[in-house]
Amino acid sequence: MRFATMHKNDPQTEAGVPPPMELVARMGAFIGEYARRGAFLGGEGLGASKTRTRLTFRGGACTVKHGPYAGEHELPAALLLLKVRSRDEAIGWAERYGKILGDGELELGPVNEPWDLGMMPRPDDAPLRVLLIEKADAATEAGSRSARQKADLTRLRTEMTKAGVLMSTEQLQPSARGKRLQFTRNELRVVDGPFAESKELIGGFAILRLDSMDEAIAMARRYAEILGGTLELDIRPLVEPDEA
Repeated sequence: MRFATMHKNDPQTEAGVPPPMELVARMGAFIGEYARRGAFLGGEGLGASKTRTRLTFRGGACTVKHGPYAGEHELPAALLLLKVRSRDEAIGWAERYGKILGDGELELGPVNEPWDLGMMPRPDDAPLRVLLIEKADAATEAGSRSARQKADLTRLRTEMTKAGVLMSTEQLQPSARGKRLQFTRNELRVVDGPFAESKELIGGFAILRLDSMDEAIAMARRYAEILGGTLELDIRPLVEPDEA
């Protein structure tokens, strides 16, 4: 099974404070352990809300709002990793994506690169990689989209792939199949889905291939300990490609 683990933004990240190198090293070793097992399939961190853009679609119109902003409706339904030349290009693709879905909300956030974490100088030809987050709605929470929406999204994603824009895409299973893990000083409280909403901005995600939800929770315990033992994260099973 494949799972997405998504941690929430924290005050340090929102303030633009880079993590200490000791934390980066510990997290790198932790991720490396799962990568060597073939269990870590990918993942990205996001920066402060001031770097992000929210697109809201209502009645055929699109409203674009740049951060900083607080979390509102942050329950995700899909994660698309894009590589673009500019924020405006990312917004253009997101507008086309959102108009297919109709009323709803998307978010764009640049992902953290090694130079954002102080690990190396920023290259002159540095790429702009952006995470497009499709927010959940009644249709995605019911596990369905209309046949026309599915076909139109497939065509758009194919176009994005041919253009070299779409690097990866993941569709999350409904939140009814997920778990919300709330850690307080390494003490864990597990909340079963479905979740009506999530008010906290996503701070990053990881995609893992694991045997079960129990294994995902055990992994999350170690992850939380590295980050200080107090945080909240969601675990959601992913839709497999042959099920999409």
